[in-house]
Amino acid sequence: MGNWSKWRAEFCFYFLFLAVAFALTGLYACQKSKNSALLNIGLPEEPQSLNLWLGTDANSRKILSQIYQPLYHHHPETLEIIPWLAKDQPVFDPQALTYTVTLREAKWSDGSDFTSEDVLFTKQLFFDFKIPKYYSNWNIIQKIEAPDAHTVVFYLKEPSAIFMSRVMTAPMVSKKEWEPIAKQALAKEKPLRSLQDHPIEKPLGTGPFTLFEYKSGAYIHMKKNPYFFGTGQKIGNHILGPYVESLLFRIYGTSDVAILALKKGDIDYYWGDIQPGYIKDLKEQANIDLYFNKKSALYYMGFNLRKPPFDDKVLRQAIATMVDKDFILTRILQNYGTPMHSVVPSGNHFWYNPNVRKYGQGKTHDERIKLAYEMLKTAGYSWETPPVDENNNIVTPSDIRLPSGAAMDKFVILTPPADYDPKRAFAGTMIQEWLRELGMSAFARPMSFNSLLETVKGKHEFDAFVLGYGQLDLDPDYLRTFFESKNDKPRGWNMSGYRNPEFDTIADEQMTLIDTQKRKEIIWKMQEIILEDLPYLPLYNPHIIEATFNERFKGWVAKVDGIGNIWSMCVVKPAD
Repeated sequence: MGNWSKWRAEFCFYFLFLAVAFALTGLYACQKSKNSALLNIGLPEEPQSLNLWLGTDANSRKILSQIYQPLYHHHPETLEIIPWLAKDQPVFDPQALTYTVTLREAKWSDGSDFTSEDVLFTKQLFFDFKIPKYYSNWNIIQKIEAPDAHTVVFYLKEPSAIFMSRVMTAPMVSKKEWEPIAKQALAKEKPLRSLQDHPIEKPLGTGPFTLFEYKSGAYIHMKKNPYFFGTGQKIGNHILGPYVESLLFRIYGTSDVAILALKKGDIDYYWGDIQPGYIKDLKEQANIDLYFNKKSALYYMGFNLRKPPFDDKVLRQAIATMVDKDFILTRILQNYGTPMHSVVPSGNHFWYNPNVRKYGQGKTHDERIKLAYEMLKTAGYSWETPPVDENNNIVTPSDIRLPSGAAMDKFVILTPPADYDPKRAFAGTMIQEWLRELGMSAFARPMSFNSLLETVKGKHEFDAFVLGYGQLDLDPDYLRTFFESKNDKPRGWNMSGYRNPEFDTIADEQMTLIDTQKRKEIIWKMQEIILEDLPYLPLYNPHIIEATFNERFKGWVAKVDGIGNIWSMCVVKPAD
């Protein structure tokens, strides 16, 4: 009898187990096949934090950008700045130096009104805590007034070209939610740290989605915000939804696992940059759509202009002539990218100057050697055996000598290690080989990324390096940041030690121009100067490669930096 009871208990347990497993499997299959209201998205890593002031990494921003919204956004196609939480373009008074902004009728995700008081509070939060990134931009503001609940007047200290692109695109936060948090944090010994460490479980936002559930290491579930101001509105040439009820972000530790989930249809979109090695396989699947978009990025070779030999502009120009960007495109990027000729990416089409000097463009490899040789010979460089003989043939040269007659010392091109970024590491190796064909003792040396930054940006103890900025702001004021003389200091952004009084003058001038067309002319001139002086040699810009499972959803919005953006989340619709 005892055995029978034991057997019956075990039978019931296994029957129950199978029943639950069957039910969950059926539920999951139903979700995959029928639930057009749930958009499944894969994330490469877990967000650092869902506290807006701490979560500055890419994965945190993907979540937070669905919650916290700015007054103005960039148009997805033209990249112009257009009203978002604001109702119209601001009214500018050049005499009073004021911008008057009218707000939309919008609500926070708890149903309370978004008003001018929230804008004033957000500004005060930036100032009280000197919040990185926001405080330095908003410091141009002298004061803000709110004549009524839907009008905000910004008074500037001086004219500012970046007011619209940097100040008006900052996220707005709820005074109701953040005021008590801020009061507690200001009483602490380290107020900013306290503000950043405050746990945020149900953030109030004005965006298309709200946070519903977060299981660390597993998933983030967001639900449609019923109070989203954009629903039914035509903004940026799109009628906004959202047209899905929920977003389910699933966290994957490796690309292999995420791509497999995409192919199986477990996720509808992998919000991460896919490496070219996956493309052939994905192209063979009819239910996978691939997207290739330009990045707002700059990958480049930098020189130390503070010491010989790279204090000589002609040498830098000769090196630029030797670097075959088309080879980098085909062999390193596998044709998934574009060569870079300016320090502004070509995808940023309004600010990009296509007329900058393009070294060696259209030349064969031998023609590049001959052209670089003539440039160096004219500048006084010499060889016992030059790279081009008297019959105009390419030969193996002896070591190059400086115009002073001294031998050029060997120099090192620092790169990140191949396991961190194989593209930059391989680019450094190829540049090494090309320069040796001119008799230069060039050596590419990988270095851990943090050590490389400390060597280049902190100590300035380097010859040359290959680095990149993976996500540049769409406003090109970073040209001033990267190359203005005053930023040539330890840990300053002017890592090459570039100093040009003409550049400094016009870099400061463009900061004060409200007239966009006049500012564009100066930004173009700044690019021309940089590509003539070459503190940085732009190399390439890889495509951002993304993929979607196309059986359930359609309507992704492709723009600079890919389809992962607020516009896609607002307009993607069920395929049926």
